[in-house]
Amino acid sequence: MKAPLQIAVTGAAGQISYALLFRLIAGNLAGPDQPVFLRLLDVPGAVGDMQGVLMELEDCAAPLLAGAIATADPEEAFHDADLAFLVGAKPRGQGMERQDLLAVNAEIFTTQGRALDQAAKRDVKVLVVGNPANTNALIALKNAPSLSPRNFSAMTRLDHNRVVGLLAAKIGCPVAGIRQAAIWGNHSTTQYPDLHHALVQGRPALERVETSWYRDEFIPAVQRRGAAVIAARGKSSAASAANAALEHMRSWTQGTPKDDWTSMAVCSDGSYGIAEDLVYSFPVRVQNSDYAIVQGLPVNEFSREKMRLSEEELILEREMVKHLL
Repeated sequence: MKAPLQIAVTGAAGQISYALLFRLIAGNLAGPDQPVFLRLLDVPGAVGDMQGVLMELEDCAAPLLAGAIATADPEEAFHDADLAFLVGAKPRGQGMERQDLLAVNAEIFTTQGRALDQAAKRDVKVLVVGNPANTNALIALKNAPSLSPRNFSAMTRLDHNRVVGLLAAKIGCPVAGIRQAAIWGNHSTTQYPDLHHALVQGRPALERVETSWYRDEFIPAVQRRGAAVIAARGKSSAASAANAALEHMRSWTQGTPKDDWTSMAVCSDGSYGIAEDLVYSFPVRVQNSDYAIVQGLPVNEFSREKMRLSEEELILEREMVKHLL
């Protein structure tokens, strides 16, 4: 039997984590022969709820579940963590400005970054799911100076999956036939869903759809899909977000197909002229558990402007929390 993979999950009493945890113990992330030890973190007031989750996990009698703890102490949760899903974040409330949301979550991710720095394994992979995810990831990595910035990423896999799903529905093809879609920028309404390099069953995607549909309907639909889900079901995305988090981490640990890439928000190295010191979504390939931004893609003026708008938003967000970086 392999040694258990130590997996920390924050916001463990919430909807997304609830949808994620049972897939982790089923082997959907690391495979059917890899035991996992779950390290659940939430605020003190949610410890009772987490105990209920622990009971349900135990009641599954899952052979891969090597154990689990529930705690309100970040250092205990991140102790020797191999993987960390930072799901918990303060949601945007009625009348709350984005700056207010950033300020509240900055405190959470400052604390968690410091705890990761102290307690997690040096090669820990940290995925930030809680919004505003890109800037929360920047705050966390800046407060973990002994860890590499490459240990951190923010989730745009849900947006990437939405691109693939909506395009497949429009064209009437299986999602498996779509390759090389990309999300650039921030996980927000400024994100840029890019089909200029995407292939549908080997053919350029933009040969299969009208330019007007792509620019005027498809891009806004992806950007606003989260709000559309809330309008339809009265709650934010949970199962699809958990699925995307699992797929993001699986790609990061096991690699991407040779003929494809995925979208990850990672610390910018200046690629494509994007300012450094931002957590920005790029198309990436992964080999040997290490990502590389896809280089050399041609970028037209339409794409460049969309990418720049999202970059500007991230620079503004960084300015709002600069005292914590």
